[in-house]
Amino acid sequence: MRRRAALLALAAGALTLPAGCAAVRSGAPLPLRALAPGVYMLPGSGGTADERNLGRIGNAGFIVGESGVLAIDTGTSYQHGRAILATIRSVTDKPVTLALVTHTRPEFLFGGQAFQEAGIPVAMHTRAARLMAARCEGCLKQLRQTVGDGPLAGTAMYKPDRQFDEPHAVQGIGRAVRVLHFGHSSGPGDIAVLDEASGTLFAGGMLDAARVPDIQDSELPAWHRALASLRSLHPATVVPGHGGASSAALIDTLEGYLTALEARMRALVTAGTSLLEVPDAGELPAYERWDQYELVHRRNASIAFLRFERELLFKQ
Repeated sequence: MRRRAALLALAAGALTLPAGCAAVRSGAPLPLRALAPGVYMLPGSGGTADERNLGRIGNAGFIVGESGVLAIDTGTSYQHGRAILATIRSVTDKPVTLALVTHTRPEFLFGGQAFQEAGIPVAMHTRAARLMAARCEGCLKQLRQTVGDGPLAGTAMYKPDRQFDEPHAVQGIGRAVRVLHFGHSSGPGDIAVLDEASGTLFAGGMLDAARVPDIQDSELPAWHRALASLRSLHPATVVPGHGGASSAALIDTLEGYLTALEARMRALVTAGTSLLEVPDAGELPAYERWDQYELVHRRNASIAFLRFERELLFKQ
């Protein structure tokens, strides 16, 4: 019956499970979108973490194989992690054999303890695990101040059960799925996940849809190279870290923002603009409707300006 229900959802294009108050209860299933046979996306709310959205702003997903299930990202809290597991169990009885964390942001990793409690190992890249250990105690404190203690009940720092350094094939689910890593690109240890059968790419922190990407932890030249590598895969469907699933054209859209940001900041450096003027002088009207433009783009502008200013000084 569960398999039949999931197939019917795929035919309809989306499966929506209880939302509103029911969906935010600990362990209650979440809204769910079927992207391809055995491939599902759990959409985040977007926006900034707050009491209303419980901090559940990022996307998660899962892939059902012949013998098991791979969870992709664990959610923003222990309760969110439990809800992700409940959603998976509403679709299939197959065991979840692994949870992958794609990048080091609170909305993708703090549900990990719910998976560990269920006996499911949580894995992430070594550099992502290192960054989490160094930074995320503070991230969790800030999240509590923003979201409140109730939605974060049971949420705590943890260590991943597995770490890896290289791209590899996922084992244990009976389906061809690849973990992709292109070095330090959008962030240290950021990975993407490709389901070969459907051509579905879970891009993690490398891509956001209609949302300004945060460049704080990035290496911009390497990010461009990573995007070129993603483009060469010709994915049929792309699931970004934030925003709706899309086609491979999303790669070009995101790169367009990065290119425009870099060009504008280099021009401001060359013109001798002061750092205090950068947030206003660095406006990019083509992207002003994107989520987080006012907050993240202005910060991106200052970060990129300082990087290019330093680069110019070293060349002299």
